Formats: sequence, C-alpha cells, structure tokens
Amino acid sequence: MLSLFAIFDPTNQTEDFFSWRFLQQVTANLTPGVGPALVAFAAAVALTPVAIWVAGRTGFLSHPSRKRDIHTRPIPYGGGLAMFGAFAVACLVFLRGDPDVPGLLILGGLTAVVFVFDDRWGIPALVKLAIQAAVAVVAVVLFNFKIHFLFLPLLQFPHLGVFMLPITVAWILSMQNTTNLLDGVDGLAAGVVAITAVVLLVASAGRQPEVVALAAALVGACLGFLLFNFHPARIFMGDSGAYFLGLAIALLSVTGVAKVAVVAAIAVPVLAMGIPIADTALSIVRRRRNGAAIMQADARHIHHVLLEAGLTQRQTCILFYGASGILGAIGLTVFGHRRVLAVVIVLMIVVLSTALGERLRASSQRVPAPFGRVMRQLLVGRAAR
Repeated sequence: MLSLFAIFDPTNQTEDFFSWRFLQQVTANLTPGVGPALVAFAAAVALTPVAIWVAGRTGFLSHPSRKRDIHTRPIPYGGGLAMFGAFAVACLVFLRGDPDVPGLLILGGLTAVVFVFDDRWGIPALVKLAIQAAVAVVAVVLFNFKIHFLFLPLLQFPHLGVFMLPITVAWILSMQNTTNLLDGVDGLAAGVVAITAVVLLVASAGRQPEVVALAAALVGACLGFLLFNFHPARIFMGDSGAYFLGLAIALLSVTGVAKVAVVAAIAVPVLAMGIPIADTALSIVRRRRNGAAIMQADARHIHHVLLEAGLTQRQTCILFYGASGILGAIGLTVFGHRRVLAVVIVLMIVVLSTALGERLRASSQRVPAPFGRVMRQLLVGRAAR
C-alpha cells in the first residue's frame, strides 16, 4: 500500500526509521504540495490586508453586541473571501487540469460569497441550513463528490446505493457546521482546519499527488490568514470563512482518501476534528434539554468553558491544536502510520505541557491535584516560586 511512510516497514526491526532512503521517499511524496502551499500562503498574506481595508471602509465589522462575543472592539469581516481567494489562486496556478478543481472552486466560491450576506445582514438559521444542503446536493449530483461505500467496525456497506446522496450530504453539512461552531476564539477554526488538512495531506501522500496539492493549498491559505487572525485578531473569517473551510475539508476527504478506503475518509477528518465534533454533539443535546432550538447559538462551547476556567485565547488555541494533532495522528494509523503516531504524540505532549506551564506561571492559584507543588515545579521550574 503506497503512502507517505510505505517505504518504512515497521516489522523490520533493523530498518532505520529516518534512513536516507526513507527521507528521499518522504520528500518525493510531499513535493506536489510545496508549490501550492507557498502560493496560497503568499496570496493569503497579500489578500487579507486588502480585506481588512475594504471592511473598514465599508463598515463590514463584527461589533461585540452578542452575549457570546468575546472581543471588545469592532473587528473587520472578510477573512473567508481572502482565504477562498488564496486557495483559488493556488489551484489555478498548479491544478488547472484536475477534474475536481472546478467543483471545489465553484462550490467554495459560492459558499464564501453567499455567506458574506449572512455576516453583513444575517440570514435565518433554517435558510442557512437550506443553502448548505443545496450546495451539498449540487456537489453530489453535478460534481460527483460521493461517498460510494463504507467499511466501518461492525458495519460494512460495499455499495450505498440510494443512501449515497443523503450520507454524503450529511457528511458535508456536519463538517460545515462543526467548523462554524469552532469559530469562537481568535485563530481556533483556521488552525484546527489547517491541522486537519495536513493530516489529509499525509494520508494521501504517495497515492494521490493532486489531493496532496489541494490539501497543501488549503493549509497555506489557513496559515497565511492566521498571521492576521491569531489573537489579537485583526480580522474575522465569519460564517463565510467557516462554511468555506468546512466544505473544503468535507470535499477533500471525499475526493482523497475516500477513493482508497471510506473508513479512512471518515476516520481521518473525524478524529482530527474530534473535539469540535464532540462539542457540536454536546451542543445539540444541551440545547434540546434546555428547550432551545438546535441552531440557536450559545456561549457554552468547550472553548468558552476553557476561557472561563482562566485560559487565554492563545492557550485555548494551543490546547485545541495539540489535541487535533494527536487525534489526527491516531487517524493516520488507519493507513499504517504507526511510528508517525508515536512521534506526533510526543511532540504534542511537549506543546501541551509547555502551554500548561505557561498557564501555571501566570496563575496565582495552586494546582488542585495531589502532589500539585511537585507538578508545578516540574512544569514551571523553581524560578517561578
């Protein structure tokens, strides 16, 4: 099975994981993504300041008027258009001949543009859901983005038949709305989507260079935008950006690893976005129990709880990034990347412990755990006492 790490045989105890041959194979598999990532990054860096300027001149601003808003001053909208523009530029430069690109650009552009009206004037929740569903149906019927079969633990459907349309539509809707609910802290949604796209890139490396390039373009667009969106944010992506990113992740997963094994199409992005997906499910249950509409926004998401617990917006993002990286690495085990899981988990533990240490250093509270003093010294150091 060709993949990014297919050249490494984990059963061969004498083979060096980072051998020269291995590194050459990794380089060859990742090369298709380098150009799209760099071009998308540069385009996002160029387009985002333009979006900030236009939003400021036209009054296209997010005012902190809602209860769930955590920003304290008006912030420009328009990040969704900038990210889509950067993604489109990379696709048109490197992937003009790819058959999936027209569908991605038409559907992504339509989503980004239509939901600008939602950011500016507001669209009723049911109308937004109907628009998303219509876009998803068009993706299946006209552009052939389809989940053809499912092979899951205890459930195997070699041919979905009439269920192909509703399952694919449900998948697209779930990714879009999960990304939208995640967009509540500066830099959170763009960062988590970038990590998910990296995981999809690795899953497709060595199999589908065109998917590697598409995923890399999405990563570049997100990272370029993050330069202006990480706390303190100078621009928001709004529903326009959140729904575009969710749609892009959904379609890329169906286009890429779905054509190899749909269990991976589900496992890779679901695990990489496991925390926000769980948060979405909990939000639905919570709102139903409280007698509220499912799509009624509130301020009880996981990132809100972390902020109330005393974490900063940056620390909250780092924790989400680390969790997404670990869960995404677990998703890669579907493709046999066992050693990658170990490496990523170690790196993410280092990142998370660093974030926790920063929090403890800034906090005057004691660690509410046995041996809390010892833990604080290990994470922060004696100098902080």
